[in-house]
Amino acid sequence: MSCNEIFEALRVARSLFFVGIGGISMSSIAFVFGSKGYEVRGSDKVQSAMTKKLESCGIRVFHGHDASHIVGVDAVIYTGAVDESNPEISEAKRLGLPLIYRADALAYLMKEYKTRIGVSGAHGKSTCTAMISHVLIASGKDPTVMCGAETAEMGGAYRVGNGADFVFEACEYKDSFLEFCPTVSVILNIDLDHTDYFTGGIDQIKSSFRKYAMLALSSHAPFVVSNADDENTVSALDGLKKTTFGIENEADFRADNISFDGGFASFDIVCRGEFFCRVNLSVPGRHNIYNALASAAVCDHAGVSAEDIAAYLSDFKGLSRRFEKKGSIGGADVYIDYAHHPKEIASSISAARRMCGGRVICIFEPHTYSRTAALFREFAASFGNADEIIFVDIYAAREKNDCGVSSRALSAVTPRGEYSASYEEAAKLVREKARLGDIVLVLGAGTVNEIADIIVQ
Repeated sequence: MSCNEIFEALRVARSLFFVGIGGISMSSIAFVFGSKGYEVRGSDKVQSAMTKKLESCGIRVFHGHDASHIVGVDAVIYTGAVDESNPEISEAKRLGLPLIYRADALAYLMKEYKTRIGVSGAHGKSTCTAMISHVLIASGKDPTVMCGAETAEMGGAYRVGNGADFVFEACEYKDSFLEFCPTVSVILNIDLDHTDYFTGGIDQIKSSFRKYAMLALSSHAPFVVSNADDENTVSALDGLKKTTFGIENEADFRADNISFDGGFASFDIVCRGEFFCRVNLSVPGRHNIYNALASAAVCDHAGVSAEDIAAYLSDFKGLSRRFEKKGSIGGADVYIDYAHHPKEIASSISAARRMCGGRVICIFEPHTYSRTAALFREFAASFGNADEIIFVDIYAAREKNDCGVSSRALSAVTPRGEYSASYEEAAKLVREKARLGDIVLVLGAGTVNEIADIIVQ
């Protein structure tokens, strides 16, 4: 289907079915369509906290997939994690129903907004999306938001506002972000990932991000924000008009006079050579300086004052599964973090190291076989700043193990690494190891966060 055909199908539809509705992005899209008067239902393979939330809001959710579920619907929306053998997808094809990819549905939702701010990057998308949204909300802009993680402020991962701004997380997987229509493109960083799709490696990924930047540059109000310290980003966007941010290199928005207190950064933002504001972050880690700089550039462009940007970036408290404290055990604090790429893991461990006087103990669940295989050596090296590392089995997500990799093998080549065969065993090991002053980091993008609940119980 062409873009116009998809938009027309959604315009005339009254009943929508979401295959994979329990995902964080799919559920948010379902909620927003529901708020606009559509009759929404969907399916997911298992019951979860999200499917229960959907049901509590009056959205019918089927647990498991069956062709009978889509009887009577006008269009079917699906996620990239669903393959063509899914019975609901097959039945939609047989009936000739419009089959609409998640990204196209999101593009339809954003088209009515004057300013469309899309945050992309290999790392930090959700945090930066939430930061920008927090500043805009607090300053009275009333944006609509589609984030990749839940925040306490929004009570979920989405928000329907009445303003002219639409803030969204733009994921590069399967080039989904090229379906969007941003007027503001944010590129936080570019890294090798999603190798099951990007078979051409980093050059293919850089090409995709350049195309994404150009979407904004071809809009009615073009604005591109990019990382001046990230070599891949600098190379990918060479020659394009952009506003830059950074720490090490010259940039339009630059952090200076950086200091850390218990892992939390304070710094001056210097805008085009002039003092702009001083920020005292409430979220830990050096990587969040970059997220704050990008957010400041976007919010300044949106007309928020330097004084308000400083205040609202400083009181941003973070979001679900991004260095989120879950409790303590044996005097050790237990945190969960969504880190599932070597660079993200290293950043999380670095933040934890600045915060604690004891050891950093990690539990890690690799996410997808293809990523683990492609970055095997990088994963093994990323834990260098941790004291003990416990690996649990790889979270398969959408994949089968055609790569011959395993967490047991990864633990064997990681210094101080060990393998645990179950969540319960990993939690038991941590309970035995943890002591006063330590930080326990539970890392991964799958269901590994459940281990933290077992530990603190």
